Amino acid sequence: METKHNLERKRREKLTQHIYGNTPCFLNSNIVDIHDQKQLEKTDILVYGVPWEGAVTWGDYTGCELGPKVIRLNSARYSGYLPELDHIDVLEHYTIGDVGDVSIVPTHAKETMHRIEEFATNVWKSGKFPIAFGGDHTITYPIVKALGKHIQGKVGIIHLDAHYDNHKQYEGERYARNTSFHRLYENEHVRNESIVHMGIHGPRNEPITGKYAQEVGATTITIRDIRQAGNLKDIAKAAYEIAEKEVDVVYLSICSDVLDFAYNPGGPVDGNGLTSFELLELIYEFAKLGIHGLDYVEVYPQQDANDHSSHFVTYAILYALAGKAVYDQKV
Repeated sequence: METKHNLERKRREKLTQHIYGNTPCFLNSNIVDIHDQKQLEKTDILVYGVPWEGAVTWGDYTGCELGPKVIRLNSARYSGYLPELDHIDVLEHYTIGDVGDVSIVPTHAKETMHRIEEFATNVWKSGKFPIAFGGDHTITYPIVKALGKHIQGKVGIIHLDAHYDNHKQYEGERYARNTSFHRLYENEHVRNESIVHMGIHGPRNEPITGKYAQEVGATTITIRDIRQAGNLKDIAKAAYEIAEKEVDVVYLSICSDVLDFAYNPGGPVDGNGLTSFELLELIYEFAKLGIHGLDYVEVYPQQDANDHSSHFVTYAILYALAGKAVYDQKV
């Protein structure tokens, strides 16, 4: 029988567990070794970071490779309780495990894509629900590529973003943060007609990007479409029905700049975006309908003195898991 002293020591160790340095695991969860089956059996949700900022598209707006660290740091102040969602305590439904960060090579985009894919493959093999923190939007390509190979089937994607991120290349770079969806258009496991680019708005898009989306058969739902629909639940359902058609799973990818810059000071500067309420409601509705995993990308901590944008990520994840809890009760 363990002594009272040993039990107290273990309790303190759990409370002070860090993923690296002074950075706690996300939501004060536990470190999980992706290769340790016993640890995985006790875990429902796997969180990991992808601290990658590669071929940036705007040289003085940088720093999203710090996203995973700062998101974890700021998550430490939160519980899993959401009184506004029927008083759910997410942490009573799910045990979260933090599996750390992908090891990236800052000077080598192609090698980093390979490393992300390899890491994500192990996460998908675990059978747990994965949540990835970017990093820039390039990370979605190798994660979804790994998912498609794992299920040996088709993937639909709901892409919440101000921008299409579907350039063929950027100044010769195939793995820039604005090219990820073109790489996904080319992937055999992604059904392009089941890609929904949602929340698209603003003149930082270029005409060719809308044309590319039309050519491959992807659906665009702009910010005006969302506002004119009036009912967020209905438009979320309509988007999901497109994404789930003739595919095996639906994946959710969220770029911070789908939010209006008033709600996203640590993200790219885009006006006329979603409010924080609107984004959380959409995430909740998609998760209630059934998603297979998600990523949240392009939070730039060094652009945001008060860390508002990285704090908000914890809200987004809790809403996703609250929606998942509703979905899991149905199936």
